Amino acid sequence: MIDTSALVIRRAKESDCGTVLDFIRKIAEYEHLSDQVVATESGLFQAIFVQHDCQVILAFVGDLPVGFALFFYNFSTFKGKKGLYLEDFYVEKEYRHQGIGKQLIGYLIQIAKAEHCGRMEWTCLDWNQSAIDFYSSLGAKPMSDWTIFRLDEETLMHL
Repeated sequence: MIDTSALVIRRAKESDCGTVLDFIRKIAEYEHLSDQVVATESGLFQAIFVQHDCQVILAFVGDLPVGFALFFYNFSTFKGKKGLYLEDFYVEKEYRHQGIGKQLIGYLIQIAKAEHCGRMEWTCLDWNQSAIDFYSSLGAKPMSDWTIFRLDEETLMHL
């Protein structure tokens, strides 16, 4: 067990783009999707700090980055409010089951509340039972009656 009193969660800074990219590569590896990562530090810098397409929070134990979450806002027409959409969430394997994930989610919940979001959503791979169990323990409900559709960039260009 680590001393989580040394845990610091904060928003990413411009100098953190390399760390963010490292976490993106780690989550892709965990999800068996490493071959799909084409993101770059400069692209992330543009998306996060110039265009404000998304936001990132990072968790540190001392100076060591141990987790991250990347999110953006969507909109619910039924609620008439924006929502917080969690795109990626990752905690280093050796730091899991120590409350860091719960604190990262708690930080996001506080952002959602401060921004008057109507809801907070994310997707989870159906084989990732440990994540499903974690999210369920928070009170999150799976949306089993919805199917996600996607048009990838190549398809978009051909339409």
